[in-house]
Amino acid sequence: MRQIAFTAVLLSGLGTTPALAVLPEEEARRLYAEFVSAQNAHDLERVRGLFAAGPGFLWVTNGLPIWGRDAAVARLARFHANEVWRIEAAEERARAVAVAPGASFLHIPLTLIIGTAAEPRRYHILVAALCAETPEGWRIAALFTTDENREEAPR
Repeated sequence: MRQIAFTAVLLSGLGTTPALAVLPEEEARRLYAEFVSAQNAHDLERVRGLFAAGPGFLWVTNGLPIWGRDAAVARLARFHANEVWRIEAAEERARAVAVAPGASFLHIPLTLIIGTAAEPRRYHILVAALCAETPEGWRIAALFTTDENREEAPR
């Protein structure tokens, strides 16, 4: 009888064991892919929902800090006003690193295509995203973006 009880307890815990849970690195990749999809669909409300709530959300873009998801979405809205706005993420070059059980850092290069349909500009950007598990699910807690140094960048 003890063996049956032990087996039942062991099996009941299988759904919550860390080995069977989705890894933070995988969650970061999934979350960022959803973020890119929302951006490319010009769905800024969906983008807003992917950012961590509260004043602690941080986006640093080429040395400019933007605090809070509302401020970040307001800045993105100005960019989305362009005739062309599209992100092409280089997912094959992405690297994710777990920093804690509920947090992962994702590095991903991308090309931002922005401007007019006749003359869109292409910017090569490096993104570092801190993705964290929150009560609302996985969210982007911080974004750090900068121009990619394509002359020295490893391929």
